[in-house]
Amino acid sequence: MKVQFTTSNLPFKYPFTISKGTKTHQPALIVQLEHVGYRGIGEAPAIAYYNIPVEKMIADLTAKKMFVEKFAFTEPDRYWHYLHHLFPQNGFLVCALDIAAWDMYGKMKRQPLYKFWTKEVTKMPLTDYTIGIDSIEKMVEKMQEKPWPVYKIKLGTDNDIAIMEALCKHTDAKFRIDANAGWTVEEALEKINVFKDMDVEFIEQPLAKDDWEGMKRLYNESPLPLFADEACVFEKDVAQCEGHFHGINIKLTKCTGITPALRMIADARNRNMQVMVGSMNECSIGSAAIVHLMPLVDYVDVDGPLLLAEDLATGLEYNFGEVALPQNPGLGITSHLFQ
Repeated sequence: MKVQFTTSNLPFKYPFTISKGTKTHQPALIVQLEHVGYRGIGEAPAIAYYNIPVEKMIADLTAKKMFVEKFAFTEPDRYWHYLHHLFPQNGFLVCALDIAAWDMYGKMKRQPLYKFWTKEVTKMPLTDYTIGIDSIEKMVEKMQEKPWPVYKIKLGTDNDIAIMEALCKHTDAKFRIDANAGWTVEEALEKINVFKDMDVEFIEQPLAKDDWEGMKRLYNESPLPLFADEACVFEKDVAQCEGHFHGINIKLTKCTGITPALRMIADARNRNMQVMVGSMNECSIGSAAIVHLMPLVDYVDVDGPLLLAEDLATGLEYNFGEVALPQNPGLGITSHLFQ
């Protein structure tokens, strides 16, 4: 097996602001695996507040490249376990390699990925379109520029209620609110009781990720469903979220790939929790991996390619919230990054 890698730093169409800060570009590591004539591609975006920059992913991959390549590949699950132990402190890198392994495996078996875990597609949730924190006028402008059936609204400011009141005046769409851990319990209760009358589907990560006592109270008192994001990173976190959140938002990069995400979905279902798979502003490479999980989940946020001004692959088709399942083998996308 051979591994190649490159980096990207794609610009956003608009500066992307959440309660943790603003960025104008999304850095990422792109990897390619090649085995017996088949190639697979994967992506891991770098997120500053998780302290795994692209440079760290490159350094770790370069240091252990020989071991990445020497594995006798048969199927992705075994490879993920090997990588998980090879890079115990770099789950982002494991994710990129895991996605590439699944892409390669799908091509070897001549199947699009979703067919490995979905016998029949009975539902496909709509993807939201994210409106980052900005002036009220700019947030309304962004929404009007992109007519969409459901929006994810980034909040966590002193003007949250005013923002939502303004947005509601300009659309009949549904909303998903993501506070990115930006509220206190009292703030959350006040705001959620206003938002419950605004076509809001759920609230994502209202409190700090370690405020379990506050989340227990909010879980018992909130009139809207609550979804964990920062509080649900790894497989072990699903159990702790039970009784504190109504659902979980799985991010492939954070949980270390498709392989553990499939187990997290099953675990959440066994606990009667709802499931969302979310974006970390991946281009069409990482986003394709999310799309193949859509038949298994209740909600999806896979708008990275819509938020970025450039892309590194083709093959994903968006139509007013609907995303078509790719039918070509593996991820079902085409990229010419590696020749």
